[in-house]
Amino acid sequence: QVQLVESGGGLVQAGDSLRLSCVASLRTFSSNIMGWFRQAPGKEREFVAAIAWSGDDTTYADSVKGRFTISRDNAKNTVYLQMNSLKPADTAVYYCAARASIYWSGNPGGYDTWGQGTQVTVSS
Repeated sequence: QVQLVESGGGLVQAGDSLRLSCVASLRTFSSNIMGWFRQAPGKEREFVAAIAWSGDDTTYADSVKGRFTISRDNAKNTVYLQMNSLKPADTAVYYCAARASIYWSGNPGGYDTWGQGTQVTVSS
């Protein structure tokens, strides 16, 4: 069964850092594009960052560029999201997702498998 399990969320203050992890049971993890999305209450799910299978190519939403870093360890079937200089506007449930394609997508509909989400709350 395909599974993605996120961890690392929590309650922090503005300016703090958090690192989210997503462990995949996908047999083909190393050939997937992995992405992070977030959804705040009353808002649509939005793209945060994605990383290609090689780990060399990444893409970010403008709102997190320069503050967040996505990385992956294919040997551990794990993708990470390092979040620095957190802001209250970053408060959301963060989801890990896998895309069975070599092409980028920032559309949630372009991802095939999702984790259950982890809550990140940033207080001012």
